[in-house]
Amino acid sequence: MAGEAGSGALRELILVVAVALAGLLLAMVAAFAPWHATPAGNAPAGLVELRGPDQGSGPAVAHVG
Repeated sequence: MAGEAGSGALRELILVVAVALAGLLLAMVAAFAPWHATPAGNAPAGLVELRGPDQGSGPAVAHVG
C-alpha cells in the first residue's frame, strides 16, 4: 500500500512542477514580448514615463495656504 501511495504522490508532484513551469514560461513570454505593432514593425519594450500634465495646460487654480 505504501508503494502505491508513493508513485501517485510522485506523479502528482511532477504534474504540479510541470504546470508551474508552463505558467512561468507564459508569464515570461507575456512580459518580454512586444505588445503592439507599428507600421515599422513591432515596437521595442521600454519604460513608461509617469508625469503629470504641464502647469500651463489646465485651468488656473490659485493655491492658498
